[in-house]
Amino acid sequence: MHILTIEQKNILLQAIRDIPNFPKPGILFKDITTLLGNPKAYKLLLDHLSHRYLDYELDYVAGIDARGFIFGATLADRLGIGFVPVRKKGKLPYTTVAEKYSLEYGFDEVEIHIDAFGENGISPYSGEKSRVLLVDDLIATGGTASAAASLINKVGAECVEACFVMELVFLQGRQKFETEVYSVLQID
Repeated sequence: MHILTIEQKNILLQAIRDIPNFPKPGILFKDITTLLGNPKAYKLLLDHLSHRYLDYELDYVAGIDARGFIFGATLADRLGIGFVPVRKKGKLPYTTVAEKYSLEYGFDEVEIHIDAFGENGISPYSGEKSRVLLVDDLIATGGTASAAASLINKVGAECVEACFVMELVFLQGRQKFETEVYSVLQID
């Protein structure tokens, strides 16, 4: 199930609710809570991702605050590997490394623990550079996710790929990445 059929993609798309004018006028918000509440669609998505990443020889899945935690932690469990949260600034209790990224009006930051992927990014399981999959629900402009990918590499691990449930193609967020980008659903 490396490639979803049109029918399977439609099951996923129909499970995602559109909320007009949220969080502000003119925005069409893609609400994944309805996908999470649909056992058939959620299982289809996680079966697809599990199958796709089974042979990637990953050490960790890193999920972006907060919806990336849902998909990332479940996927990590299915793959039998560790999960690392990428959090907004000031939310992690131990020594962190941060990466700034641009917003429409200003900047924000994401952080991970300095030893999130093993000391100097070396996996305590394989003894080699940790191979990490970055996961989130949506890629729009790519600012947060590309900062998270950079952060993974900054601590000595390797961001093998960035994976998103949905991609807003017209915003061209994937162009900000130096790593491979995979999106399950593409929204024009």
